[in-house]
Amino acid sequence: MAFGADELRVLRRALAHALHPTPLDDEDVQDCHRLAGSVDEAVREAGRLRAFLLADLARYRDALPGSAPGYLELLQDALATGYDPRPEDLAALRTLRHKTVGAALLERCRTLAEQSVRARLAGQRTAPPAPRLRLLALPGGRTATAGAGDTPKPKPAPTPPAPPPAERPVPKPSEVFPPRRRPAAPPPEKRAAS
Repeated sequence: MAFGADELRVLRRALAHALHPTPLDDEDVQDCHRLAGSVDEAVREAGRLRAFLLADLARYRDALPGSAPGYLELLQDALATGYDPRPEDLAALRTLRHKTVGAALLERCRTLAEQSVRARLAGQRTAPPAPRLRLLALPGGRTATAGAGDTPKPKPAPTPPAPPPAERPVPKPSEVFPPRRRPAAPPPEKRAAS
């Protein structure tokens, strides 16, 4: 996940406030809310992309052996995102072990599958990270500056989060991964000259 320059400034101010609590003005609080919303949306989008990748991987696996190059590439991408290979992946890779990439991926997936089984047997099953809590209020703020005799102003109730946007349709594999085209051969007169 990459942050833009404005988002980094907001993050820097929020971290500075966490280390050295100072009063925050309303604009800083709103900036923090917007940044938290952007991070939440990025997490949701990453989840949608992962679901698409895994569905695409299953489609390519079901179309083997004709889809071997695409399947091997998608499997590498999925493993890079923490995908735990399934028994059907191991079975598919056994049929592709005559390819160099297929043999290497088979060894890698066997190792990952063994580690996963050992973790489950040891009771250390790797669970997905807990969902991040929404940032609804920051400690301190304007009420922290109220004097001893002052009555603190009540904090306004946080606005409820906006409903998630409507789900976008899942794109077709051909829309996301266009077919690879080989470079055109040079014209015959250039080949004859060389």
